[in-house]
Amino acid sequence: MQYLLATLSVVTFFPLLGVVVILFVRPEQKDAIRWTALATSLLTFLLSLVMLVQFNPNEPGLQLQVRAPWIQVGSQWNIEYYLAVDGISLLLILLTTLLTPISIASTWTAVEERVKEFMIFFLLLEVGMIGVFVAMDLFMFYIFWEFTLVPMYFLVGIWGGERKIYAAIKFFLYTMAGSILMLLAILWLGITAGTFSVPDLMASGAIPGGSTQLWLFAAFAAAFAIKVPIWPLHSWLPDAHVEAPTAGSVILAGVLLKLGTYGFVRFNLGLFPEAAMRAAPVMGVLAVIGILYGAVVSYAQKDAKKLVAYSSVSHLGFVMLGLFALNPLGIQGAILQMINHGLSTGALFLLVGVIYERRHTRELAQFGGLWKVMPIYGTFMLIVALSSMGLPGLNGFVGEFTILLGAWGAGQTGGSFGSYWYAGLSAAGVILAAVYMLWMFQKMFLGEVTNDKNRSLTDLNRREILILVPILILIFWIGLYPQPFFNLMTPSVNQLVAGLQQAAVALR
Repeated sequence: MQYLLATLSVVTFFPLLGVVVILFVRPEQKDAIRWTALATSLLTFLLSLVMLVQFNPNEPGLQLQVRAPWIQVGSQWNIEYYLAVDGISLLLILLTTLLTPISIASTWTAVEERVKEFMIFFLLLEVGMIGVFVAMDLFMFYIFWEFTLVPMYFLVGIWGGERKIYAAIKFFLYTMAGSILMLLAILWLGITAGTFSVPDLMASGAIPGGSTQLWLFAAFAAAFAIKVPIWPLHSWLPDAHVEAPTAGSVILAGVLLKLGTYGFVRFNLGLFPEAAMRAAPVMGVLAVIGILYGAVVSYAQKDAKKLVAYSSVSHLGFVMLGLFALNPLGIQGAILQMINHGLSTGALFLLVGVIYERRHTRELAQFGGLWKVMPIYGTFMLIVALSSMGLPGLNGFVGEFTILLGAWGAGQTGGSFGSYWYAGLSAAGVILAAVYMLWMFQKMFLGEVTNDKNRSLTDLNRREILILVPILILIFWIGLYPQPFFNLMTPSVNQLVAGLQQAAVALR
């Protein structure tokens, strides 16, 4: 019973308490359901801050570990209840517990039908997302990984737009297809080594090298690449984003896509360092293509939500570039950029949702001159757009600059890429981001008000401002003083890179 009351267990499963309470509330009591869900998610965020206080930033290894026997069948099946956190996963857990109450608060007037079911699915999704970041047993990780599909499938399929069923099924099938390959690799590892514990697998030396490790790397990469998504496996993302309700889009961009990038850094780099070194040039090429492709296609969009969706392909290409630079700068920049993308793109989806609630359209051609009508809304949108394009002084610049430094370093002799072209071409993505973001802002906010329907629009209300302010505070904090965030991840990243460097020496 003691391990169930440990900090990580409580943070992971606390949202289930809210689910149980909501089950006993009558469906017509919508406000009571909303307040229960919001209070539960806020308490989960406060509990995650307790976790942060207990975390020692100077320790590189796993902390706050909760480990107990779970399923043991013979000598081949040794599955544990194993939770832990380190500098790689800590910030992602905090991002999850922050964006969940923000997303729930954004639904106050946007979701009126089946509010009870919506809030239950949202809290269940939070459990799954946190579980992915804290699970240190591969079998347990896989359960949480697959569990996140179910709530998101219903959030898109029930409360989505006109093509919601198509988008929900496409999202489910794409992710499930890649996950099957990962499951086969997990089974192989667990049966061969006699354990599914990630630290034990890394310490035991039971993971073979050569072609076998490459196949295992590829099996895990298939699941994570679809979730990121990496070009050309991205086609499910725009449909899911466009059809999802605003809160669903925020949590999809802010957290769910990070499950894929987290999977790469935790498992592909941690468990298979030799294969990661071999695959780095290929992964780098896919990342660069994603950066440029996502930026170019974003500029061609006429729907504001679809533009933001395609921008995620570009931004997450930067994350993948940093990860496969395989050096401390690149990986730290990638982890920070995961947080930056969650904040900036999450805020963009919230802002697009605000205007959609008022005008019931996201077509850029329907707007123009909004700054004159909604100056507070325009100010928020400008700050977030500048953040997303990487303006110095805001969060996006710090992450992208650090990634580019890492990619440039990986282009040196002996680096994972072996060429400066990766960094050079990716830098063009920063310029292209400014093009499509400023183009969207110009179409929506500048010039004269040409559509009479826009003249009577109301500016942001108090609730909407309160939802956005925490994100803006973090945008400026990371942009102006990112050192605390780097301090949290540095020891764990250095430990990871040490393993990669050993693999590089072995390959020579």
